[in-house]
Parts: sequence; structure tokens; C-alpha cells
Amino acid sequence: MAPHSRDLLHLYRRLLRSCATYPSKNRLGIYSAIREEFRDNRTLDPDDPKTQKQIQVAYKGLGQLQMYDTMNLSKGNPESPNWEVTLEQNPMPKP
Repeated sequence: MAPHSRDLLHLYRRLLRSCATYPSKNRLGIYSAIREEFRDNRTLDPDDPKTQKQIQVAYKGLGQLQMYDTMNLSKGNPESPNWEVTLEQNPMPKP
């Protein structure tokens, strides 16, 4: 089942929001790369298998960005020093 443009727009916005709180010196570069990638691929057919793979990679990237969200890490208490991050063995698939 191919995602609708509304679903992709929601994914795009969630990626940008998650990037805004990502703890990295390159946060603005990542933010720009997300915007550019979506802009460059806006005319692709969502039913195409290559596009489906790109969408899956975007969802995986969203999950990785959200791993560093302070509200998730602290379980709703940003003052809590008890953070836990679990990294995957294969974080991003090869293109």
C-alpha cells in the first residue's frame, strides 16, 4: 500500500521537528539535507519500489532522530539524568 501525499507530508514535518532537537553540531546541515531530499523527490511515484525504499529509510531516520528526543529519553521529565539509548547493529541500509 503506497502512502498518500498527506502521509508523506506528515513524515516530512515529523522529521524536521525531530531534527530541531537533535543534539549535533551539524543539526542545520541535517535539517537542510532533509528539506533538499524531499524537494528533489517530490515528483517521484509513491508506488515505485525505489520510492518505497526511500520512504522506509526516511522512517528509519525518523526513529533514529527520535531516539535522542529529551522528552522520550527522560520519560517526560527533562530534568532526569537517567537517559538510555539503544543503538541498532545495522542503523541505515545501504543505498
